[in-house]
Amino acid sequence: MALALAAALVLGAAASARHDADPGVSSDSILIGGSVPLSGLASGYASVAKGAAAYFAYVNDHGGVNGRKIDYKYLDDAYDPSQTVQATRQLVEQDRVFAIFNTLGTEDNIAIRDYLKQRGVPQLFVASGAQTWGRDYKQYPTAIGYLPSYVAEGTIYGRYIAANWKTAKIGILYQNDAYTQDLISGLKKGLGGKVSLIKAKQGYDVTSSGVSSQIAALKGAHVDTVLIFATPVFTIQAYVAMNKLGWKPKHVVVNQVSSAASTMQISEANAKPQVEGSYSTVVFKDPDDPSQRSTAGVKLYYSIMAKYAKSDNPHDAYNVYAMAVAYTFVDALKHAGKNLTRQSLVNAVLHLHESTNPFLLKGVVVSTTPRDHFPIKQARLEQWRGGRWHWVGALVSARG
Repeated sequence: MALALAAALVLGAAASARHDADPGVSSDSILIGGSVPLSGLASGYASVAKGAAAYFAYVNDHGGVNGRKIDYKYLDDAYDPSQTVQATRQLVEQDRVFAIFNTLGTEDNIAIRDYLKQRGVPQLFVASGAQTWGRDYKQYPTAIGYLPSYVAEGTIYGRYIAANWKTAKIGILYQNDAYTQDLISGLKKGLGGKVSLIKAKQGYDVTSSGVSSQIAALKGAHVDTVLIFATPVFTIQAYVAMNKLGWKPKHVVVNQVSSAASTMQISEANAKPQVEGSYSTVVFKDPDDPSQRSTAGVKLYYSIMAKYAKSDNPHDAYNVYAMAVAYTFVDALKHAGKNLTRQSLVNAVLHLHESTNPFLLKGVVVSTTPRDHFPIKQARLEQWRGGRWHWVGALVSARG
């Protein structure tokens, strides 16, 4: 009887401990989840999840984090916020994930953040640089971005144009949502007293079939400098539309989210004169840059791709982004300690100082505070020449 009673007490205590523990965490595993477009017009971003999954597999094979393996479940949301909501509810309510990680898209993440806040689920390292992730930290203290601020990125372009292309006539192709409004706001900030250089703007919806009419309108406005604030498919379409019109603007700038070499190579195959000489910004190492191939980070990247993502394209730089954000997530998990809770992880996420992320350019530091939710605050300008990107100048500030 005494043994039975003791056993019952032990089982009861264990059951109580399991009940009190945050969902998704056991003694040997951590379940996290997120959604990305595996289908649809934005499916080129699928590697944002696949690359992270490959890095987690590498970490798991090397002992995991504080004795736990990372189980990363990602679902397809087709870059549709309504599907992002459905996928996130499944991950939280059915799969009972510990945290939402790396969900892609500004509107998609905005669509789920009130729900995640209400459920007490951290929304970590969202694949968006929208200003709201930094500006609204008081309202959403457990939501944080990863990319540099889009306002900061736009500011970099504006400053460069104001200093180097002083008579530019700027036309902007933009996706009609919050992400590009931040870029445009930053562009105006960077232009300062030269904001009148902006002569035309043409928006498109994510459900649009193409942007040919918008490019034709920009050409008709007689602009000579085109800023493409668009996702990869529409960026490719923009270049192709310029080529079909026989129009080569003096300058073209492509936002960072569409500047992967794989996207540029597709564009170049269909519109080489228009692509050559384009500008963008970069914070991640380029696996196709010969000057970086011998770095430890690029070597590690290729070894992980070869073992854990054999069917995926190692020249797709979005995989590098994915491994960088996965590295930072693992770093935060290590600092959260063995007695892992959602709160201990959030505390670690908001007190990062990471200078050794192997997938970031040398000099780029990942740092956060409870009031600073943009981990990356440096970037470099780059120019596309001869089939690859070349750096332009040194690291610059990427603060919005």
